Amino acid sequence: MALIAGPCAIESESLCMSVAEHLKTICGELNIPYVFKASFDKANRTSAKSFRGHGLQHGLDVLRKVKEQFGVPVLTDVHETGQVAPVAEVVDILQIPAFLCRQTDLLVECGSQARAVNIKKGQFLAADDMGFAVEKVTQAGTQDVLMTERGVLFGYRDLVVDMRNLVIMRSTGYPVIFDATHSVQQMGAAGGSSGGLPAFIPPQVRGAAAVGIDALFIETHPDPDNALSDGSNMVPLDRMRDLLQMTLQVHSTHGTTVS
Repeated sequence: MALIAGPCAIESESLCMSVAEHLKTICGELNIPYVFKASFDKANRTSAKSFRGHGLQHGLDVLRKVKEQFGVPVLTDVHETGQVAPVAEVVDILQIPAFLCRQTDLLVECGSQARAVNIKKGQFLAADDMGFAVEKVTQAGTQDVLMTERGVLFGYRDLVVDMRNLVIMRSTGYPVIFDATHSVQQMGAAGGSSGGLPAFIPPQVRGAAAVGIDALFIETHPDPDNALSDGSNMVPLDRMRDLLQMTLQVHSTHGTTVS
């Protein structure tokens, strides 16, 4: 089981470097393959006043430094077709945000690059419909596709995780990731920004690991209360080791891998 983890947004170079160093150390000790993630642009914030990032070039510079200094693969999301080619020059995995998982042009453009593509399942999408999103990417060229479960919209703001989705998506033969932190998000619940219910992260991770996943996606920060994006549903960095140890124990006992 691999880990994809890092801060929600590229707030600063120093933050990304310190988080990457901390997580690489933990993953090395626990024998977990590690991928660093952070977003150079949070284009889907609730309010126009919310922090989005410091721009494409600054974000790519930071991701490149993380990759070179720590020797780990890096992942970031893209929102527009024009971002795909320059981002693909730096990152190892292009990520399709959940809200954009049906955007054909974006999926095709990502598929045309020599990079793996992680498609986040939209909160509105049935699990078996993800096969069509994968098809758009693979027909464009790349066969290295990952799918991520991050919950289903229940009412206006709450998300619930249907563990059957992990089984359905894994039956396609492509690796499946569980997004432990966005799945407890409450969109717009904090007066113009997203809220969250982080107490549900550990039990949902246990459930997903037992059902069977190939990677765990976690957003983490040394000080979530003062994070500039999604702090209410991020895992404190100093709690990551305990969460990963628990996950490995469950995964090794109950989880399976895609053949």
